[in-house]
Amino acid sequence: MSTIRVGHLYPDYLNIYADRGNIAVLTRRAAWRGHELEVTPLGMGDPVTPGEHDLYYVGGGQDREQLLVAEDLVRKSEPLHEAVRGGAAVLAVCGGYQLLGRGYRGFHGEDMPGIGLLPLDTVAGERRMIGDVLIECELDRGEKRTVAGFENHAGRTRLDPGAEPLGRVLAGFGNDGESGFEGCRAGRVIGTYLHGPLLPRNAWLADWLLAQALAHRLGTDEPPALEPLSDELERSAHEVSAARARSRGGRFD
Repeated sequence: MSTIRVGHLYPDYLNIYADRGNIAVLTRRAAWRGHELEVTPLGMGDPVTPGEHDLYYVGGGQDREQLLVAEDLVRKSEPLHEAVRGGAAVLAVCGGYQLLGRGYRGFHGEDMPGIGLLPLDTVAGERRMIGDVLIECELDRGEKRTVAGFENHAGRTRLDPGAEPLGRVLAGFGNDGESGFEGCRAGRVIGTYLHGPLLPRNAWLADWLLAQALAHRLGTDEPPALEPLSDELERSAHEVSAARARSRGGRFD
C-alpha cells in the first residue's frame, strides 16, 4: 500500500462548487486499490514544501474569495513551481484554474495575480456562461475520452498560442465561448471550469490523477497501471451528465 499525499489549497475559501466531493472520490478510489489518501489543508500562511505532496488541489470560489487568497498564493508560487518540476500533479477548478494562470481581472476591475503554472490570462466578461458542458480530451496519446460537468463563470480565459487545452468543447461554452477549447493542461497540471463536482461523473479522470500522483510518490516517470474497478454507477452518472450537455447543442461541432 502507498500513501498518496494531497495538498488541498485554501479549502476554507475555495470550496463553493462541491469541491470536497472531488477529494472524496479520490480517497475512495485510492482505498479500493489498497492505497491511502492523506489530505493536508494548506491555508493562508501555510508553507508549501516541494516533494511533500504528490497532488495539489485548488477548488473554486467567487471573486471575493479569489481576491482574499491571491496574494498568499503568489507567495507560494516558487515552491509550487518547484513541486511541479519535481513531478507533482495539480488539479485546479474554476477560480483555482484562473489563479493558476498569470492573473484574473474581475468584473469590477480587481487585478488578482496568478502564479503562471498555466500559460493563460483571464478577464471577466459582461455575462456569465452557465450550464452543462461536455468536452473531448486526449490525456494519453491515442485515447480520446469525454469529460462532463457544469460551468458557471464570467471569466473569459485565453490560452497562449501553442498552449494545450484540456479538451475540445462538444457542448457548452468552455474557456471563453469562442475558441472551442476548455481548460488547460501542462504535463501533470490540469485546470478546468468543469465542476459540480467534476470527478464523481468522470471516474477515468480521477484515476488519471491518482496514477500521476502515484508516479510522483514512487519516483517514476511512467504512471503505474491501476487495477480496473466496477464503475457501472460512475458510467451512468457520466452518461446522464453528457446527455444533458448534448441537449444544449454542440456550439463548436
